[in-house]
Order: sequence, then structure tokens, then C-alpha cells
Amino acid sequence: MSFVSYFPGRGTVRETAYREGKAEGEAKGILSVLEVRGIPVSDSVRERITSCTDLDRMDAWLERSRTVGRAEDLFAEDSEVPGTGPGRPVRRRVPG
Repeated sequence: MSFVSYFPGRGTVRETAYREGKAEGEAKGILSVLEVRGIPVSDSVRERITSCTDLDRMDAWLERSRTVGRAEDLFAEDSEVPGTGPGRPVRRRVPG
């Protein structure tokens, strides 16, 4: 007999709510860093940050928020990868 654990609610409403809450917290962190640094955030940038649900992307934005000169620069590396945009995963080819 095998045992499969789905804790803490994998694939359920609970997991979805957890991930949304995590994304919301990341967005607040990014916006707070920009605010503390005195960097103006346009409505379009704010919308892009708050509507993103890709936690890896948001982690990258949080790191960049500490050093960028403009809020739009958060997305500079994202635009270099074709087919990426808000909430879409970044896919990079590995040379080989």
C-alpha cells in the first residue's frame, strides 16, 4: 500500500489562495522598495506588478527593485526574451 500526501492541499482552492497571497505579498514588497527609494511607479507598471502570478519572475523583480533607476527597468531582462510578458514564464535556451 502506498501513501500519497497532497498536503498542504496541492491543486486545491487552498493552494491557489496560498499562491495568490504569496504573489500579493511579493508585489507589495516590490512596490515598497521602489517607494522607499523614491522611484515613481506609473499605473501601467503597478498593474503589471500586481497582476503577475509568476513567483520566480516576481523574485527577480524584487531583486532588481533594489538597483534599478526607473520602475520600467524591472522588466528590462523580461523583454529580451521573445514571447514573455506579464505572468508568462521565462524560457531560456541552454547552449549545447
